[in-house]
Amino acid sequence: MKTLDDLITEGVRGRTVLVRSDLNVPLDAERTITDDGRIRASVPTIARLAGAGARVVVTAHLGRPKGGPQPEFSLAPVAARLGELLNAQVRLAELGAGLPEQFAAGDVVLLENIRFDPREASKNDDERAELARELAALTGENGAFVSDGFGVVHRKQASVYDVAKDLPAYAGGLVLAEVEVLRALTTEPKRPYTVVLGGSKVSDKLAVIDALLPRVDALLVGGGMCFTFLAAQGYGVGDSLLERDQIDTCRRLLESGKIELPSDVVVADDFSADANTRTVPADAIPDGWKGLDIGPASVEAFAEVLGKAATVFWNGPMGVFELAPFAEGTRGVAQAIIDAEAFSVVGGGDSAAAVRALGLPEDGFSHISTGGGASLEYLEGKSLPGLAVLES
Repeated sequence: MKTLDDLITEGVRGRTVLVRSDLNVPLDAERTITDDGRIRASVPTIARLAGAGARVVVTAHLGRPKGGPQPEFSLAPVAARLGELLNAQVRLAELGAGLPEQFAAGDVVLLENIRFDPREASKNDDERAELARELAALTGENGAFVSDGFGVVHRKQASVYDVAKDLPAYAGGLVLAEVEVLRALTTEPKRPYTVVLGGSKVSDKLAVIDALLPRVDALLVGGGMCFTFLAAQGYGVGDSLLERDQIDTCRRLLESGKIELPSDVVVADDFSADANTRTVPADAIPDGWKGLDIGPASVEAFAEVLGKAATVFWNGPMGVFELAPFAEGTRGVAQAIIDAEAFSVVGGGDSAAAVRALGLPEDGFSHISTGGGASLEYLEGKSLPGLAVLES
């Protein structure tokens, strides 16, 4: 796999380099970015190329637009924030309109949301290849492609996979860092190795649980998914999130003896910040109430396990951290990971968002992934198209 270092060594001054970044950030109703973590993570590679004299064309997506351009999914706010972080103007170029006439060495242009073009995610290889050729043509002679959006390398899409066949392709610094960290988790992690999983559904994490259970020493389960496990133990879960079709699967997984579940949970009579709440034993959730966080005794028990760990991987919040009454489980477990003398990896997605939303120190963790789904698929042992094409 050729790297950004290789490209810089070859020389990029005066060359046009296409960079695939992951700039898929959350926006509020006023189109204000609420978490710029992915943009900040993309800056080092872009800045290094621009500083070396490349003309940098960044391509990225935002959300899931359907059928064509939609103003609410425009990358305009992202271009503005990227420019602030680079301390340079970042112009937004419409898809299919070409690049600005005045595009000098060191300049950065962001292409409008690549998913505005339905060929980007087409299942038709020829359609994706056509778009990839158009992207490659933007770089002219002696162009290059840098894959730096780890959060999309599990997607076989035109700007991730196909374009790497049309241009000399290199792995960006962010992608390399992610792969190095995840490889450490899948080869010979220091032990004890503890995994913390949360999030809504067991079905979303089933493949990674199956892959991780033989490798880990302990698997701590919180979030909405814990209630299906509790139901598998024969407990009533009230109106909590429950996947009935996964109860037998959870019962099988519990036979490993490595899974630890919450001993208490915070329940509410409504899904809102103003709901009535109480903390109850995990085997005594009242009818009509729903579990929305793990309780303090669970945090304490999880923290004890984490305090002995040498390696920790965390993916998924312990509760509905966006609502203050149900944020303390996530905060407590995250703090326990910070306090542990362990190599700790936050697996992107909602976990990374929770770290920033709760004001926790990002440097308290060894690595915060930008990957989310890509991180989980890597840990499952799947071949990720966006990485495989760089290795071919």
